Order: sequence, then C-alpha cells, then structure tokens
Amino acid sequence: MLIIYIAGFIVCMGLALCLTPLVKKFAIKIGATDVPNARKVHTTIMPRLGGLGIFLAFVLGLLAVLPIIPYDFTPREINFIRALLSGGGLIVLLGGLDDRFELSAKVKLLGQIAAACIVVFGFDITVDFVNIPFNNTYSSLESWIAVPLTIFWIVGVTNAVNLIDGLDGLAAGVSGIAIATIAAMAFLMGNVMVALLCLLLLGSIVGFLFFNFHPAKIFMGDAGSLFLGFCLAMLALLGFKQIAVVSFITPLLIIGVPLSDTFFAIVRRKLQKKPIFAPDKGHLHHCLRELGFSHRQTVLIIYGIATFFGILAVIQSSAALFEANWVTFVVICVMLFFLQIGAEVTGLIGKTKRPLINFFLRLRMKANPERGSK
Repeated sequence: MLIIYIAGFIVCMGLALCLTPLVKKFAIKIGATDVPNARKVHTTIMPRLGGLGIFLAFVLGLLAVLPIIPYDFTPREINFIRALLSGGGLIVLLGGLDDRFELSAKVKLLGQIAAACIVVFGFDITVDFVNIPFNNTYSSLESWIAVPLTIFWIVGVTNAVNLIDGLDGLAAGVSGIAIATIAAMAFLMGNVMVALLCLLLLGSIVGFLFFNFHPAKIFMGDAGSLFLGFCLAMLALLGFKQIAVVSFITPLLIIGVPLSDTFFAIVRRKLQKKPIFAPDKGHLHHCLRELGFSHRQTVLIIYGIATFFGILAVIQSSAALFEANWVTFVVICVMLFFLQIGAEVTGLIGKTKRPLINFFLRLRMKANPERGSK
C-alpha cells in the first residue's frame, strides 16, 4: 500500500501539471476570467477555473489506482467514494458556472445544499453520533438532528474555504495542509481508504500549486475552492464515523484557518451592522497585508497557522487513543488563546477591539507602575 500511496500521489501531481495549462487555455477561450476590482489584490485579468484541473487529476488518478489496490473496500467505503465523486462533480459544475457567469450568492448556496442532499439522501451518509470530549461514551443522533447537521456541516465548510481564496496559492495551500493532516491521522489509525483519497487529492493540489503560487498563472476559482471545501467536509465527516476515537473537536481543528476566518468575519460584520454575506477587506490575508507583509510572506504565515492547527489536531486525536482527556482540554485552551490573540493583533474583529491584549497591558502596568507612568 505504501508504494501505491506514493505512486498515486505522483500520478495525480503529474496529471495536474499536464492538465492545468490546458484548463488555462480553456478558461481564456470561454471567458472564465477574473477582472480586478477594489477588493482584489491582483491588477491584471487572470484566467480562473483552475479547480477543474484539480478535480480531473483527482478523478483520473483515482480511476487509475483503484484496480491495483490490494485491499477490498467495504460497501460503505465504496458508497462514500461514489458520494464524494457525485457531490464533488456537482460542486465543480456549480463553481465552473460561477467562474464563467458569476452566479448570485443564493444560486450558489442552493447548489451547495443540493450537493449536500445528494450525499445525505442519495448515499445515506450522515453524522449519526458524536464523541463528546472528556467522556468516553458516544451520543447517538436522531435522524431529524443528523440530517440537517450533516447538510449544515458540508455547506459551512465548503463556504469557509471559499472565503479565504483571496491570494495566490492561499486556499489551495491551506486545504492541502488540512488534507495532509487528515492523511496523517488516517495512517495512525490504519484507515486505508481515507489515506488514499487524501494523498490523491494532495498530489492534485501540489501539481496545481506550481501554477497558482505567487505570481499565479491561473486562479482555482470557485470550481476549485468549493470543491476543496466539499472534499474537506466529506473527509472530516468520515472521521466522525470511521475513526471512533476522534471527538468533534478534531475536524474543527483541521479546518481551523478557514473556520476561524469565517467566524471572525461574521462577528466583525455584526459589530459593524453589515449583512453577514457582505464582502469586505477584513479577512486574515487582508489584515496581514495591511500590517506590511508581502504577498508571499502573508501566504506563508497563513500556511504556518494552518500547520499549527494541523499539529494540534494530530496531538488531540493521538491523545484520544490513550483516553488522555486532559490533552483535549489543553488543546482547546491553547487554540482559543491563540485565536483571540491573533484576531486582536491582526485586527480581524476590528482595529480597536483588543480586550485580551489590553488586559495584559493593564496587568503589566500594575506590576511595573513606574514603567507605566513613563
């Protein structure tokens, strides 16, 4: 299997390297291009639809590898692969249409709900239990809770990745780190199918990044960001059921960067009394650019943050194997602390919203009154 894992990764990376230039020509031919505006960083018209190259490389690589795998997938695993390809295909079609015709937010949301419904009702994949931290028992979920929760999860994560797609290589790289995290967990827990899907998808992303990292030659567009978000939602969703020792905290850590950026965007817009879906330039990558970091530095910093979240996820899931619940508590505290500090330093919520930093400054002034008076 190790040889197949490596071969699958290389095949998908090679396919992405070959297909992306063709997709670029196709995007230019049909007019699927991104025009600069006040919210965007790039200054020239760029072809998008690059996500189609990722999708095709992943699907073709999967079809090439499946016949030679010395492992019999269970009916549920085969069902999951079909759900991933069916829902993912609809998502790529939806994103591709948006890349060309710029669909309204409502139409895109309905399309994402339709893809989630395909997964839930067409293939009977839902979150039917949760593992609560600090408690080694499982809570079963009734279908009236499981179905809307699953749809909400898929749509929410799909959109979260789409929201961070604002710089060259950002969404692809962050998604790749999250998928690599899931792959590492799958290796630790012996989940062959999840590890295989992650490595195939990771190879496709790496191949695409050769053309998407700054300065980008093509954007992934909504076809790519929505597809990667959908795949992350699905692979993390599988973790709820297949990897029994993983609590609901782990999937949240895996997608920590897009999820936290989305959360702070909602809080920021609420405080500013703006509509939740109103676009702005207050996302993490915008804030880091305003602090003076270059395009590449900003992307690499966010890669580092995504890696930090991934390490926390692996630590938390590994500790769960040994029922070390105190580790989960520590991980949650560390995550919340750095999230709040990071949001205040970068101005994610607002330039003047710095309660935690101000608290530490007051403590410092009390401890050193003479220095504070100066």
